[in-house]
Amino acid sequence: MRVIENNFDNVEVNHLLTKHFIELRSVSPDDSCHVLDIKGLKDSSIKFWSFWDNNQLIGCAALKFLEDEHGEFKSIRVEDNFRGKGVGEKIISHLIEVAKNEGIKRLSIETGAGDFFKSARKLFKKFGFKTCRPFADYKEDPNSCYFDLEI
Repeated sequence: MRVIENNFDNVEVNHLLTKHFIELRSVSPDDSCHVLDIKGLKDSSIKFWSFWDNNQLIGCAALKFLEDEHGEFKSIRVEDNFRGKGVGEKIISHLIEVAKNEGIKRLSIETGAGDFFKSARKLFKKFGFKTCRPFADYKEDPNSCYFDLEI
């Protein structure tokens, strides 16, 4: 797996992110949708990567630095043709490794509470993420689930 940082201008990456934004916005109420657009992902507090199998885009993900030792996963997305093949696990493993190298001790994530997000919640739990209270600027929301992991 080849990993490239900050290649937002790549047409395939741009397409995958656009699809991600549209899909998440279609399954989440406006006030419960926390997906970042490309401009949001370019914020200086965020590192973004695309993941490739040879020359095929297989996914993308971002890590937002919240506090000195606290980070948040953002925009984890696996290309449809690669779902169910362990790509999500590889992406999360990469993010955890980067977080450790950056001195992060706690990782958090917000994801949807609906059926659409069931596989994502299952994947985070597989890595040991536990349910937590809202973090950073998030508020209690019946449409959101919050998880964290001490690393």
